Amino acid sequence: MAKRTLVGDAVQERDFFADVMEVVRRIPRGRVTSYGAIAKYLGAARSARIVGYCMNKAHTVRPKVPAHRVVNRIGMLSGKHHFGSPTAMEDLLRKEGMRVKNDQVVGFEKRFWDPMVELEL
Repeated sequence: MAKRTLVGDAVQERDFFADVMEVVRRIPRGRVTSYGAIAKYLGAARSARIVGYCMNKAHTVRPKVPAHRVVNRIGMLSGKHHFGSPTAMEDLLRKEGMRVKNDQVVGFEKRFWDPMVELEL
């Protein structure tokens, strides 16, 4: 799934996976976003599940991608099984000052980072 962007006079193909990784790298420490918010920002609002698949592969990408900052639409750590241990995602979020209770980010609404608002289109 690639989109075309105009760069100067040339049309450049962009890889959806690379675009997802770029958005995730911009999520600030101590903030989280959702799969759906990333998909919507990239013009593929119905592709939240594909963003999730991208996050499953994010652990092999360099430079590093803070995949632990991507949760589901209600703040649940739905991707926690794709980290090194069952608590690794939660541990990384806690190191950034977030609280997690029952696999959900406490104060999700206040911690939510919306790329549609924070990043220029």
